[in-house]
Amino acid sequence: MAGLSALILLLCAAKDVMPSSSHWKPTWPSYRVPVILPQSTLNLDKPQFDAETKLEVVSPCGPACHKSSPLPTYEEVKNYLSYETLYANGSLTETEVGIYILSNSGEGSQGKTRTKRQIYGYDSRFSIFGKDFLLNYPFSTSVKLSTGCTGTLVAEKHVLTAAHCIHDGKSYVKGAQKLRVGFLKPKLKDGSKGANITSSAMPEKMKFQWIRVKRTHVPKGWIKGNANDIGMDYDYALLELKKPHKRKFMKIGVSPPARQLPGGRIHFSGYDNDRPGNLVYRFCDVKDETYDLLYQQCDAQPGASGSGVYVRMWKRQNHKWERKIIGIFSGHQWVDMNGTPQDFNVAVRITPLKYAQICYWIKGNYLDCREG
Repeated sequence: MAGLSALILLLCAAKDVMPSSSHWKPTWPSYRVPVILPQSTLNLDKPQFDAETKLEVVSPCGPACHKSSPLPTYEEVKNYLSYETLYANGSLTETEVGIYILSNSGEGSQGKTRTKRQIYGYDSRFSIFGKDFLLNYPFSTSVKLSTGCTGTLVAEKHVLTAAHCIHDGKSYVKGAQKLRVGFLKPKLKDGSKGANITSSAMPEKMKFQWIRVKRTHVPKGWIKGNANDIGMDYDYALLELKKPHKRKFMKIGVSPPARQLPGGRIHFSGYDNDRPGNLVYRFCDVKDETYDLLYQQCDAQPGASGSGVYVRMWKRQNHKWERKIIGIFSGHQWVDMNGTPQDFNVAVRITPLKYAQICYWIKGNYLDCREG
């Protein structure tokens, strides 16, 4: 495999899933997912944990900049998808990976910064109140990181978030070694013993219950970048908790093209820092896309970064509607559009390669990661 052009064409080729019926439903495409396997693992020196946490990432490289960039070579992609693993005791390893394309076999093959306020016109965010909403799916999948970001439950013990929430591209942030994940739960009133004394006019008080993180995976594409061009493409990380969280989680999926998204929209919920203690939900249209990024103008504040971007589409194999995480909210970009400055909020797309990598981190078996 000399170059990556043929590989990307292969990975982008989804099966024809459009039903012939006139009652068309937005349907999850079925992708041929590659295999990413560890090749070697080296022990690294313990990190210093001296970086300051930045709750937003700013990059001057917009859609045109990304689209004009040359495709990476196969060796470059292998390097970007290799990863570091940070353990709770502070030890650190680096794992090199190999990328493989398997033949079809059965079912499995089917510059300038702006102010921190990232609000576009009327603030269209919704604060979610009350345990009847906060503790129910899909809002219950959103969790808070002790470093200040948001994450999403994607398996029994795993949380997907943004890499910049734990690593600034050069060093791990303060607090990454003792990283915790917070789950909103009702705050019990002393002596109430369950008596129904809650006023319907007053939202029920909630508190965070915290679980320690056992280990963290960060792709080298982020570590070797500078939170710009190629770096933002790999702004994602996976956290493994020390114990199961016992909540319903949201599966990851390969991001379809924007034109195939229901209404061209995406959704995500996060802990925006201008509304402390509140989970904030929003949805908006995708304005542009590249192979690795989705550009949108969802209202967001620092603290929401790391949120799982999701859509709800028809799963034809299971004959039901299903939500899946198709990206990770990363941050903000100030883009020069034909001489006019324009700003976007950016989400990292889960491509077939990233799906294969994140799925392997979760399951540890590539045979369980053959369909995105």
